Amino acid sequence: QVQLVESGGGLVQPGGSLRLSCAASRIIFSIYALGWYRQAPGKQRELVATITSGGNTNYANSVKGRFTISRDNAKNTVYLQMNSLKPEDTAVYYCNANWGGVNYWGQGTQVTVSS
Repeated sequence: QVQLVESGGGLVQPGGSLRLSCAASRIIFSIYALGWYRQAPGKQRELVATITSGGNTNYANSVKGRFTISRDNAKNTVYLQMNSLKPEDTAVYYCNANWGGVNYWGQGTQVTVSS
């Protein structure tokens, strides 16, 4: 069974940084497009950043210049480096792997930005 396991969430002050990781198992990791999504209380899940199998990246306007998505195919892991965090970044962050319309999701990790 495919597993995506996120880690790295937590409580951070505004202006701080966090690095999320998502480790995948039981998939041919290198061929998948990968993404990070988030869902704040009372809101719909939204795209944060994606990275293709070829390494092309895409970001939501709200995080451009602050967040960086990257992948390490040797470690079957995708990362999200989050800098200059704002209270509005508070949400549960989910990892996604997509190939040919087949989607897998992680269980989510909570990120809270608060003083």
